[in-house]
Amino acid sequence: MASSSEPVTSPLAYRLVDSAGRSVPFDKLISQAATADVVFFGELHNNPISHWMQLRLLEALQQRKGKHLTLGLEMLEADVQLILDEYLTKTISPKSYGDEARLWPNYETDYDPVVYFAKDHGLKVVATNIPRRYADLVNRKGLAALDSLSAEAKRYLPPLPIAFQSTEESAGMFAAMGALVHGDAKTSEKRHLEEAQASKDATMAYHISQHLRPQYTFLHLNGAYHSLQGGGIIPYLRQYAPKVRVVTVTTVLQENLSGLDDAYRGMADFILIVPEDMTRTH
Repeated sequence: MASSSEPVTSPLAYRLVDSAGRSVPFDKLISQAATADVVFFGELHNNPISHWMQLRLLEALQQRKGKHLTLGLEMLEADVQLILDEYLTKTISPKSYGDEARLWPNYETDYDPVVYFAKDHGLKVVATNIPRRYADLVNRKGLAALDSLSAEAKRYLPPLPIAFQSTEESAGMFAAMGALVHGDAKTSEKRHLEEAQASKDATMAYHISQHLRPQYTFLHLNGAYHSLQGGGIIPYLRQYAPKVRVVTVTTVLQENLSGLDDAYRGMADFILIVPEDMTRTH
């Protein structure tokens, strides 16, 4: 049997680097995260390494901070906070929580581990996202439609009106998304898609700001786009909490893990590089 003389390279599941692409130890991430008010972990929703690292980060921060740690998730909507609290205090059963909290299809594999860890260690968990029915309203009619909601509904929203300014980058991305969804989408439809995204970012920022406490770290899990390059949620958070100290983590896919692609430099304080062929969770 013929054998290759090529050396066999050990497979790597991830590489952790700083914003410039220099390899960093996990402990450096923990040390910086533990001194921040808010840590944004930008995930790829179907990437198992993102979810595994989120749990490792939560565990390590809990060892450093004890109960001075709060967990927040984009994947839970603000109007299920009572249901979430009742689950965390074991007032309701896991089944009731699952039936009523509008959990994502991949919740059990990807988010239950972090929420369960928080529950087991008595940590506060915050449902930060806008209720999807209101994001859908903005997607159809624009941000101004939020003004028509009742006072009860507005309890789950940030202060209105939500400041919004389209950028060339976001406009291009959402125009492409609108074309995929609507075909030849109208300008108003593209604008509303951007505004719906802004309603999510502002809502998450507001709910984070309402749970900041001295000496505490708030770990927020969100899709990578929501915190890339200091954008998304972060400008809104600085409106509500101007002195907030932020550390960002994001996840990228690369064919080769030997170095960070130039396109990804500066995207976050810490960058989790994962192989492009990594198994997906869904």
